[in-house]
Amino acid sequence: MSETMDDRPISTPVSGTAPPPAAPAPIVAPEPEAKGASAPLHATGSAIPAEELERLTADIVAALKSVYDPEIPADIYELGLIYRVDISDDRNVDIDMTLTAPGCPVAGEMPGWVENAVSLVPGVGNVAVSMVFDPAWTPERMSDEAKVALDWY
Repeated sequence: MSETMDDRPISTPVSGTAPPPAAPAPIVAPEPEAKGASAPLHATGSAIPAEELERLTADIVAALKSVYDPEIPADIYELGLIYRVDISDDRNVDIDMTLTAPGCPVAGEMPGWVENAVSLVPGVGNVAVSMVFDPAWTPERMSDEAKVALDWY
């Protein structure tokens, strides 16, 4: 993954045909070597107006930061548990997330917590959360803020 994304080409419909459906606007979480998960997310290539997309992005990140693993005193965003967030042009949100360990006691519940939190963001449509374990989570994915909260310095 990359912190920046290329702009998608704009296609002009041929007379009498509908334009092709627009691809979702990916929000890309930073790579572990990008100094933690709190680095800004970037979004491009959307039919959603840029101002609205920036607001949605900020509000979604704020919602993600309201979800905590009950065993760890840091939010899931700063822990680096969010791998991917896509906002489609119809404002539906797809999220790929992981856990610090596959055997986490709240593995069955946490995706619902994330879905509920993001669903409360004004302007967001349907929210789908997928649990992924590839790549495996490592402490290097944590932001500096999470490392301070966990006294990992």
